[in-house]
Amino acid sequence: MSNEFEMSMMGELTFFLGLQIKQSKDGIFINQAKYTKELLKRFDMEASNAFDTPTSSLLKLDKDEKGKDVDIKRYRGLWFPRNTSFFDLIGYSDADADYAGCKTERKSISGGCQFLGHSLVS
Repeated sequence: MSNEFEMSMMGELTFFLGLQIKQSKDGIFINQAKYTKELLKRFDMEASNAFDTPTSSLLKLDKDEKGKDVDIKRYRGLWFPRNTSFFDLIGYSDADADYAGCKTERKSISGGCQFLGHSLVS
């Protein structure tokens, strides 16, 4: 590729397109801790407390008669960030393929599976 494009080695990749990237012998780990902190700052929630979801069904809520309606779309992305900025979502893919593995028709045979955590997704 270096014959066609100008390339340079800038060290190990640690940040790319807003994602923090950590590479180790156990795999590649990606998180958005910096983005999460920026979200909390934008909505003035840096000192907020964690809240269990779903909340207790015994909790009684009162309507805030003096409160103003808010645009709920602005807050939909804030369901986990405060105390879980290093929330781990582990994905793993595995594939197997061969060339002309079918003895009669010489077709390639392949397969794959994707996991999210320990659960098979596809």
